[in-house]
Amino acid sequence: MKYVYLLLFVLGTVLPLAQFFPFVIQYGLNSNLFFSQLFANGISSFFAMDVLVSAVVIIIFTTYESKRLNIKNTWICYAGLLIAGVSCALPLFLYMREKRISASRT
Repeated sequence: MKYVYLLLFVLGTVLPLAQFFPFVIQYGLNSNLFFSQLFANGISSFFAMDVLVSAVVIIIFTTYESKRLNIKNTWICYAGLLIAGVSCALPLFLYMREKRISASRT
């Protein structure tokens, strides 16, 4: 299963950034425009709020599980969350978690 998580981490990083980079190339890091487009209508606001809540859940889950299972270097998951989002951070942490669980069994 850990290799599925690794594949999802790669996809979850590449696909969102492939959408974000053209925005940055065209408009720069214009946060006002970014947030006005992010919350442009009810549907985009729905998805934005879903992702924001999911990000908070990932922070709590990663913090708790990393302490419980003694998983090191989880800072990279938080960096992934800030750089590429939930679709990067969650599968990355699940990969790290699965790897740690597998190592503790042997």
